Amino acid sequence: MSTISTQLRNFKEPTKDQLTHLFFALPPEEPIYHGEKGAAEQQEKMEISAVLVLQGEETWPGKLYLLPPYLTFASLDRKSTRFAIPLSTIRRVERLSARAGVYALSLSLWHGMKMIVQLTALRPTADLFCSLLRDSLKVELQRGQMKVIKGFVKTCYSEILVLSENEEKEGAATKADEANASPSESMYLGGLGLKFKFPGDPKKLREASKTKLWTNYLRTHGRNLTLLRYQTCTRLVQVGLPNRLRGEMWETLSGSLYMRFENPGFYERILKENSGRTNTSTEEIEKDLHRSLPEYSAYQSEEGIASLRRVLQAYSFKNPETGYCQVNAGHEYISGGDLDNSYMSEEQAFWLLEIICDRLLPGYYSPSMHGTLLDQRVFESLVHRCLPIIHEHFQQVDVQLSVASLPWFLSLFINSMPMVFAFRIIDCFIYSDGNPIVPRLAILKINGEKLLQIQDDGGFIQLMREYFSSLGDSAHPNSTDPRARAITRFQELLLVSFREFSVITDDTILSERRKFRSEIVHSIEAFSKRSAIRNLKTLERFTKDQAGLIYDALFKSICVVPPPAASLPPPSLLTTKDAAEDRPETRIGLNTFKVFLSEICTWARDEKIVSNGFQQRIDREVAEHELIDRLFLFWDTSYRGSLAFQDIVSGLDGVMFNDLMENIEWFFNLHDKNKDGFLTKDEVLTLSESLLFIFRFEVGDAYLGAVSRFMSNAFEYGDALLPRPEGADSNEEPPQIESNQPYMNLATFRMVVLADEILESFFETDFCSTFRLEPVPLELPSSNSSLLGGIWSNIASDDNKKIFHSFTDQIGRTIGKHQVYHRPAIGKYTALEEPKARESLLTPTMRRSASKGSLATTELEDTASLMTSTSTLSLSASAPSQINVESPPSISRAEFSPMPSMFQAAAQAAAYMERTPFAIDDAKDEDEDLEDESEVEDDGVMDEVDAFLEEHDTGLTDAERALAQDLMNAEPV
Repeated sequence: MSTISTQLRNFKEPTKDQLTHLFFALPPEEPIYHGEKGAAEQQEKMEISAVLVLQGEETWPGKLYLLPPYLTFASLDRKSTRFAIPLSTIRRVERLSARAGVYALSLSLWHGMKMIVQLTALRPTADLFCSLLRDSLKVELQRGQMKVIKGFVKTCYSEILVLSENEEKEGAATKADEANASPSESMYLGGLGLKFKFPGDPKKLREASKTKLWTNYLRTHGRNLTLLRYQTCTRLVQVGLPNRLRGEMWETLSGSLYMRFENPGFYERILKENSGRTNTSTEEIEKDLHRSLPEYSAYQSEEGIASLRRVLQAYSFKNPETGYCQVNAGHEYISGGDLDNSYMSEEQAFWLLEIICDRLLPGYYSPSMHGTLLDQRVFESLVHRCLPIIHEHFQQVDVQLSVASLPWFLSLFINSMPMVFAFRIIDCFIYSDGNPIVPRLAILKINGEKLLQIQDDGGFIQLMREYFSSLGDSAHPNSTDPRARAITRFQELLLVSFREFSVITDDTILSERRKFRSEIVHSIEAFSKRSAIRNLKTLERFTKDQAGLIYDALFKSICVVPPPAASLPPPSLLTTKDAAEDRPETRIGLNTFKVFLSEICTWARDEKIVSNGFQQRIDREVAEHELIDRLFLFWDTSYRGSLAFQDIVSGLDGVMFNDLMENIEWFFNLHDKNKDGFLTKDEVLTLSESLLFIFRFEVGDAYLGAVSRFMSNAFEYGDALLPRPEGADSNEEPPQIESNQPYMNLATFRMVVLADEILESFFETDFCSTFRLEPVPLELPSSNSSLLGGIWSNIASDDNKKIFHSFTDQIGRTIGKHQVYHRPAIGKYTALEEPKARESLLTPTMRRSASKGSLATTELEDTASLMTSTSTLSLSASAPSQINVESPPSISRAEFSPMPSMFQAAAQAAAYMERTPFAIDDAKDEDEDLEDESEVEDDGVMDEVDAFLEEHDTGLTDAERALAQDLMNAEPV
């Protein structure tokens, strides 16, 4: 069993709108919960040049984006200032009266902050933007989102933090209202850190100073839903977040706050809908619950373990493809250490986990872990570029940097360094929108001299362990300057990261990811291919290379027609504890199977060689016929309506290595629907249609004639072997049976097939040769994001190629150079001559009256084949014992001229004079040989030839008579 995924090949570069949403950390446009779609989905988006002005602050030119239901702004450098506020938080919009040519708007937000936006565009453009903004605000008012804000902000700790005795009257009134509210409404969300204390010493962490700085910033520049981010916010994040405010700031900076705001009650709903449900993920979660961060006291209590269990189960239920078992290393630490319990509530942790796994660390915790492998490759590339000496040393001593640094990527340093410092790393990671590379480069830079001393992977891991354990120590203990001695190693790490590696931006990371994505996808697919072949229960008679070719064809078909998601096998009634657990496997349906079969079988596809005077191309289409459907059901031995990789390998083994008799039996069983060992008349007709489908593009009428003779002989021989009543005359007509009654068994079918030379050759060699295991080209989608690359990818699309081919074909028809040639499935006969078929195995004594016409037809076909011969006559030793020289009544004299009859009689006479030599002949005496020759001369055949020539003597020229005389006097061959 194996799971085959093509998700990596479906990757597409994000569009401009998607990049804008990612930059502002906005929720996806598709609703998380499939309910009624809001009216905001039909609203138009727009961007406009603007200048942001705050009271008492400087101005920032940039762009203002209307992305319903959000209004966003970013400065020109996209770093200095930006905000993303829901439209429902805007309380008032006014147009300021100013001098001519200036278009300015004043926005009053929920928290009392006012900002002025000057639209620096043409007047019509500014009017259009204001009109769209007004319409969007009306929609938000109709949706009732403005009424939800009051209850939502009460769950944020920042609301309580900024309300103090020195607050303005508006803030005092709000505080009074909150004091009068019920405890459940005024209580903000928090983690188990409120009960079990937060990690670290508050005095050493300077919690009071951090809280005061953040309180002043939040009071002036908004909070939670209306937070404004600019340089001061960046410096505060680098200094560190207060423990009580850390959970909310992670929410706000990552964008998970908007997810929680737009999807109220989703977390409780998904837990309720899946209550009591168990699967592989829930079992793995139970195994790891008691192993998550044992140094933290909250995880030694049932309350903390239950909270962690609910968060992980909710995420696995929402994302069944990722689940938990594939990413237990990452989820165990991310959910348990930094998201849940300590700083955030369960619902906050759930949505932040969603953002981290889907947007900040894409592909890190997928089944293939392609995101982790890709960033590791990017990390190695940047080490080679920025730290070439260290990279060269690692190459010399064979240190696998990707293996040694894997825990840094999966758990964001939570299991590598003390939790206090790991949380500071995560603060900067979330604020920088998920740049996981810079701190790792700084670690190698700081420890560069010691890294040049190591000789293996073990030395690297030991050095990093010692460094992480000493992050709280002084970076310069021997310095005479007290300020230098006060700098810790962790502060040095942050300093090196933000100063020396500030040139590595998000665009740099994205560019490197595009560069190495194809390489990573290829390596993952190669590993998946080896795993799928290794997990096969049996290779049958295939080699590993041949099984790899089958896998390639199957993988391509899955890319073209994706199958349903991987599913578990049906449960067995009898199971044991020692039995191996069945894994999910990928199974293909009928449509995917048709594409797969067209890749390896010539008759399962329609290949047209098109020439139009401009180009010559091969168009391949998937064939449609009942034979393919029948083959799909024939290989589905488990009756599940789908095929696994093992089913396909076993099915191909049953047809590609067969001899003549095995192929005949296989084809018989394929059309025996009820598996009773007999074919009905309808099934015989279906089998004939299958043969015609296979031979549909063959050159000439040889195969068509073979199928025609097969049908004639099948029904003739079948009627001859039908059981008759006792005492019935053998010359009477056969009894009539229904079309769905048993009619022909395997022995009869084999006899009828062997009666025809073409069908015998087909089942002996040609049928197996139609299954061809050849390398399948699998091109990765282009990830070139340059201007020229994007233009070319848009021009060279599949739809444009079809339009171009149709255009050139039309021109080719106009000038008379359009030709279409169907490539045959077998291609054995390339000329229009029909090869001579073998005589039927049915003897004259077995033929009934109904078969006389068939016998006459066979004689005429023999005559036609003799007429097409130009050099020598192919004679068979199994000719009948006498010659029928009378012309059938239905053939006129003009159609059946004396000349062909003469040649036929002469050829048959020569055939009868020929005798196949046997080994026993060597034991005879010379006298016996002479007696045999005399018997051959006196058998009366020549007398019949003379009589025939005398009867048809009229109309012959002298040359024809001389030729006939030479044939009669010819020596035996």
